[in-house]
Amino acid sequence: MADAWGRLSTCLSLRVDMRPQTQARQRALALATLAARQHGVVSRSQLLSLGFKSGAIKREIESRRLCHIHRGVYASGHQPLNQRARWLAAVLACGEGAALSHRSAAALWGLARSSGPKIDVTSPHGRAGRRRITFHECRLDPEDLTTVGSIPVTSVARTLFDFAEVVDFTRLERACEEADRLNLLPMRALERVVERGLGRHALKPIRPIVTAARHPDTTNSPLEDRFVLFCREHNLPKPLTNVVIEGKEVDAFWPARRMMVELDSWTFHHHRAAFERDRARDAALQAAGYRVVRLTSRRIEGEGHAVAEELRRILQQAGQGLS
Repeated sequence: MADAWGRLSTCLSLRVDMRPQTQARQRALALATLAARQHGVVSRSQLLSLGFKSGAIKREIESRRLCHIHRGVYASGHQPLNQRARWLAAVLACGEGAALSHRSAAALWGLARSSGPKIDVTSPHGRAGRRRITFHECRLDPEDLTTVGSIPVTSVARTLFDFAEVVDFTRLERACEEADRLNLLPMRALERVVERGLGRHALKPIRPIVTAARHPDTTNSPLEDRFVLFCREHNLPKPLTNVVIEGKEVDAFWPARRMMVELDSWTFHHHRAAFERDRARDAALQAAGYRVVRLTSRRIEGEGHAVAEELRRILQQAGQGLS
């Protein structure tokens, strides 16, 4: 019996002695799981919620298992931080309710290239003066907040509205067109952001875009739809579509350049009469001082980059000829 009690006592003492080690392993596992989900970065408040005490956090830092990025934000391990990790670290540094915004949010959504080393963050808490962070103090409406890849970020609509205050109109228009191309922008959401933005500088540049979106371009064929999208994708000036010039309807037209594109598909242009009629019409338009370019769906789809460069050069030459 004494031997049995002795063995039981030994087992109990081992369990007591091993408990701190087990808890430490559990904390380490929870930290690794969180860091993997958050692109390798964690905040001090998150560490405390996982059960780390101040002393344990200090030991993790001293052993370089945690490395400072911003005050109260750390990289877990020694892997190089990618752009998403830097974005999330900046958001965590600005406290609860913060979100990636403006230029950085536009880059995350794929609407514009990331510009400059600083990261834009909007937060209701005053955190100005953080290194490598451009801070925007504002309380965001719940509708304006979402999460992408574990990163709190402003919605596409709110991102475009904020973007309007920090870039020129051309870059804003391109970002809006990209959002439309990617089917990311419900127009009613942008309208609600505008309604909430009383007094903001963004209202002046964003309103013409909202107005234009309420009256989208209409074309007469899928090929013409594709060409309008082609111009957006290759940053070509936006043409008018299906307008009447010299009594003839043309597919795409740049009035400032007196230049037009006619789009040929085999369905409507495969017989001799149509071929001859098209050439006669081109001759009449050119005689009236217009530049006519004909494109096929095969060239647009198969030689997109070359076609875009050709059109860009022709547009430039046409503009010089009118100056």
